[in-house]
Amino acid sequence: MSTPKRFIAGAVCPRCAAMDRLRTWEQNGVRYRDCVACDFFEQLPIEEQAASELSTRVNQPRESQRENEVQTVRILDPKK
Repeated sequence: MSTPKRFIAGAVCPRCAAMDRLRTWEQNGVRYRDCVACDFFEQLPIEEQAASELSTRVNQPRESQRENEVQTVRILDPKK
């Protein structure tokens, strides 16, 4: 089974450095890339398992969100 060849927007060819000239497609469980501006051609294995998202501070809940604690705020009087 083959997928249609599609251009990769913003991609730069590793051989000739031409932008927007790389295209990709899949055929028989193998992913291919080539450049229409030069003779660059690459065969890539298709990963069967989806890559899990890396754990970062942005996608992890904070401690206060995990516990759903209510914290009181105390206003200090600067005159005292």
